[in-house]
Amino acid sequence: MRLIARATGILAAAIAAALSVSAQVPGLPVYNQGVPHGIGVYGDVGFPNDDAGGGTAYGATGRAGFGVFGVTAIVSTYDPDGPAGGKASAGATGNLRVFGGPLVPLSVTLQGGVGYATSEGLLPNDNVTVWRFPVGLGFALTIPNPALAIKPWLAPRVDFTTSSDSLESETRFALSGGIELNLLNGFGLHAAYDRIFDNGSDPSTFGVGAHLVFRVPGL
Repeated sequence: MRLIARATGILAAAIAAALSVSAQVPGLPVYNQGVPHGIGVYGDVGFPNDDAGGGTAYGATGRAGFGVFGVTAIVSTYDPDGPAGGKASAGATGNLRVFGGPLVPLSVTLQGGVGYATSEGLLPNDNVTVWRFPVGLGFALTIPNPALAIKPWLAPRVDFTTSSDSLESETRFALSGGIELNLLNGFGLHAAYDRIFDNGSDPSTFGVGAHLVFRVPGL
């Protein structure tokens, strides 16, 4: 219980610190497949539907796991359909494994993040800026094989979004899910689908990518 309480405090502190660096970006799914074992580098391509703006997004993510606690940091660029121009984003999340372990194939992960996006660069300016705060749980199942580990996952969440051009904010339910394929050498492929349930429209995103995870003794 003391470990859980301490880890929860670390998670809250990490999310608060992330407010200055942002997280969870437009055009890419929200990934919550569990706390990584070591340090990982992820590359992603996202394809939002028309309700989400269309176009294509590209992102690079760093992930690190420290026992039951994990953090992520991401930078991305998103070019929606139409004349709106590209959007730059950057950010981080905090992840706490509340169930599961090395010998337990099922894991449950609490995730909290904060996201920042602007239509020009990453610094505050006269353009519209959007803040996004996703909070939810992730359920992942690791299916071991001799040479390939398969990890399907599902993650319901609540999305809180606010922008500089509106006095109102939005709170919406969302759901993401996907699969990871991991080789013994740390290389893997992943794919995910993300949908936000909104009145009158349902923006969704499909993403694919590759990753490389380095096992670090003691992490």
